[in-house]
Amino acid sequence: MTMAPARQTGEGQQAHDNPWVPARRTGPGAYPWAMAAAIAAAACGAALSLNGVLRGWNWYWAAMTTVVAVAFTMAALRSVRAQPLLVTAVGFVALGGVLTLTFFRSSSFLWVFPTGATLPELDKLIQRASETVLAETAPVAPNAGIVMVVCAILGLAVILVDALAVPLGMPAASGVGLLALLVVPAMIKPQSVGAWSFVATAAGYLLILACSQWFAPDGRVQGGSARSPGLMRRAAVTGAVALAATLVLPLAIPGFDRGTFPQGSRLNPWGSSTGLNPMITLGSSLRTPDGSGRITYATNSPVPLYLRSVTVENFDGDSWGPDDRTGSRVPLDGRIDPGYPVLTDEQVRLVTAIDAGSFTSPYLPVPYAPETVSGLGGQWTWDPATLSIKGTDTTTRRQEYLVTSAVPKLTSALLAQSSGQARGIADVFTRVPGNVPDIVKTTAQSVAGGAGTPYQKAMAIQKYLRSSEFTYSLQSPVQGGYDGNGLSVLADFLQQKSGYCIHYASAMAVMARLEGIPSRIAVGYAPGRLTGASITVAGQGSLPEYEADARDAHAWPELYFQGLGWVAFEPTPSRGVVPDYATEASASSGAESLGNNDGLIPDIAPVPSPAGTATAQPVPGAGGSGTGDGPQLLPWLLGTAGAGALLLLAGAPHMVRAGTRSRRLHPKRPDLAVPLAWSELRDLGTDYGLPPGESETPRTYAARFRSALLGEPDGMDRDAHVAVASLTAAFEQHRYGRPGSEGPAGEDFAAGVAAVEESLQANATRSRRWAASWLPRSVMRRLGLLLGMPFSAAGRTIRNLPRPGGRAEPVTDDAGSRSRGG
Repeated sequence: MTMAPARQTGEGQQAHDNPWVPARRTGPGAYPWAMAAAIAAAACGAALSLNGVLRGWNWYWAAMTTVVAVAFTMAALRSVRAQPLLVTAVGFVALGGVLTLTFFRSSSFLWVFPTGATLPELDKLIQRASETVLAETAPVAPNAGIVMVVCAILGLAVILVDALAVPLGMPAASGVGLLALLVVPAMIKPQSVGAWSFVATAAGYLLILACSQWFAPDGRVQGGSARSPGLMRRAAVTGAVALAATLVLPLAIPGFDRGTFPQGSRLNPWGSSTGLNPMITLGSSLRTPDGSGRITYATNSPVPLYLRSVTVENFDGDSWGPDDRTGSRVPLDGRIDPGYPVLTDEQVRLVTAIDAGSFTSPYLPVPYAPETVSGLGGQWTWDPATLSIKGTDTTTRRQEYLVTSAVPKLTSALLAQSSGQARGIADVFTRVPGNVPDIVKTTAQSVAGGAGTPYQKAMAIQKYLRSSEFTYSLQSPVQGGYDGNGLSVLADFLQQKSGYCIHYASAMAVMARLEGIPSRIAVGYAPGRLTGASITVAGQGSLPEYEADARDAHAWPELYFQGLGWVAFEPTPSRGVVPDYATEASASSGAESLGNNDGLIPDIAPVPSPAGTATAQPVPGAGGSGTGDGPQLLPWLLGTAGAGALLLLAGAPHMVRAGTRSRRLHPKRPDLAVPLAWSELRDLGTDYGLPPGESETPRTYAARFRSALLGEPDGMDRDAHVAVASLTAAFEQHRYGRPGSEGPAGEDFAAGVAAVEESLQANATRSRRWAASWLPRSVMRRLGLLLGMPFSAAGRTIRNLPRPGGRAEPVTDDAGSRSRGG
């Protein structure tokens, strides 16, 4: 291969003959705007996948505004040929401005400039976002804090993709930024990214590749080479391979559950959780068809039992949450005393032997209400207000224990007599947020407003929720964007009339509070199934064994009745068992009151006694009831951000080197083509262990380069030798020849340097090739000089300080001249 001199062309004549390619332009033209539109389209497409991580679509407009503002602000600067670093810096400024305009307008200056008053508001929103990702799971309510964080992440992703695609000249690598946006929903959402979002993101990515080939400013395209059909084919192949990899890799990567990415496949690298989350994030495991978190128990009860772990009673309108009451908990070293006499004539005491197996939770599943627990390892405490048992630095995993419990014999007549107003109950059990939607209020009033006693109101609500108007569904809340337990979710549920246990339990609990009945939600396991085995329990003989797992995990409401305590109901259709006292046939309207019992501590949540016999419950399928730790957003967000930062840090030298090479081989000014190509040759030598000497002439260094780094000049490396010789001659002509002399064409330099690099790789060891690519010495040396500049400046300043006697030591400046202080 020879490097031909530049071909002379007349004014306005193209340097190539391809009729399909427009002539080179003297300005950026449409390139910045086309690339900005492609990047914005890709980022907005990736943002679609966050639906299901955030509820509804109200947040999307703020996100789209952020993406478009940042992308087109950088495009505007690039259209006037601003420096790449300035463009990126202004991108960050634009991101700050649009976030200020959207979230901090009241405390800003001219709506876009933050002030000192903006910082406290920013801190509040960050704290709100932190609380959301710590206390809730997908889909979370799109409050201002979490939406601000999402907008900031999308804006940063736009800046990253822009930097990779334009100044660094690596458009194919821009997919890394888009992939980072898809990772969070792929890990959190049960249905993963979703087909539409994936298609939109892929289309945007292909647009970025297309723009990098078809629209480029004159400095990035020489002679139309970047628009050649060969490069277009390579771009198309690159895009096709990237898309195919997203479909194939999940089959080989552990942690992708089921289905085909991006639809129906959820990345879960640590496997399925087997514990019960007290935040009632049931949906994730409800849609998991395996039987994780299996518990077995044997009991002398004639029917299967509900196993109750914890109650949640705090409700702020966004979500339900538990109150552990750490300060009032009592060590579990004796009898569990509810603190008040049971005012029923009959109680049934049960003995239950439980093997927690792989179920992992700090809360102990027991039949309600427990009196004694023996056989546990570790330290445990119980809450006098709810009788929930919690471990201290220990969990339920592999625990085997024996529980005795007292089951009050409740009847509908007894409950109907409890018509007095509840007294002695903490406000947390009656608190109703101020932002209750109208549909919730009107539904509660129309369903239970006409009932006379608390029991009649409770039965009316349960009957309404179990009526044929409602259906049990795990997928409807996900598809409808109301999979959660806040008030907005409850409003959607009452409109759609389709959901699973948490929706029914939350609806009954809230409507009961609106009707003046204290309420809370119990979380645990619904009655399981007979295993066919028997377990021998001391003093009880052989008892039938039951099993329950994540598919049986359940949530149900408990309502407080004066003089009787907490009573469980079952509003979820086709799940659990309706207790005898809550069946419609047994409801009565007794009017007598049991009187006042102000000293009652909330208690007595009877284990529901099903009307049927102890037959095995059917195993729930994909639509069964189950639970597990819902995916927490904050660990995923922080982990993803940390992993992305590490990847960027590790690849930074490689990207900087690639960007430098691209700028050198496609200079904006043709007269700089030769010196920039020579600088690239010197850096290649440095990367492969042969840096030029300080006083070495170009011809001497070229000869040393060819003899030390390249192969035989008459063999397979002939093109590389010819390229080095031609480039050396061109550089000597540029440096020492007459001004205005012509050199080889820029595109030939790119081809020649590529031949040299190919020869270097072929003749270098594997470790040398790896170091030259990922830790290039030319970049690391400049980085060292950059980091050392403050120290060098400080040293020069110290050396220039006048010494005693008024004289300074001679100092040699960068040009080699000597000066004296005087």
